[in-house]
Amino acid sequence: MTADQFEMRLAKVRHRFATALESKITDTLVFADRMSRGEDGSLKLLSDSYRHLHGICGIGPTVGFAATGAAARTAESALLRAMAEKRRPTDGEIMKLKEALAHLQMAATSELRMMYQRGG
Repeated sequence: MTADQFEMRLAKVRHRFATALESKITDTLVFADRMSRGEDGSLKLLSDSYRHLHGICGIGPTVGFAATGAAARTAESALLRAMAEKRRPTDGEIMKLKEALAHLQMAATSELRMMYQRGG
């Protein structure tokens, strides 16, 4: 594979990541609210939230979203214990998650803005 082909593929992955990023963060915020109310299906919401954040952690830095990936890692860590214990997050864990999601949203907005300014 040539360098140009690699860059084209990476650009496609970056674009796919960028187009899904905001919805993953928004969905996770909604899921956090629903979990805080103790709605049925909290374990599925927990799993979906964790999966969204884990994907951002893994792919973000690879495609040029280092701050977004780091912020997602912090948000993900708020869910680790609940995931391991297969239970609904505590109110304290949900509060930490929401705080981390606010930081994630700021990092993502900043890095998306930079990407679009560069023509990415």
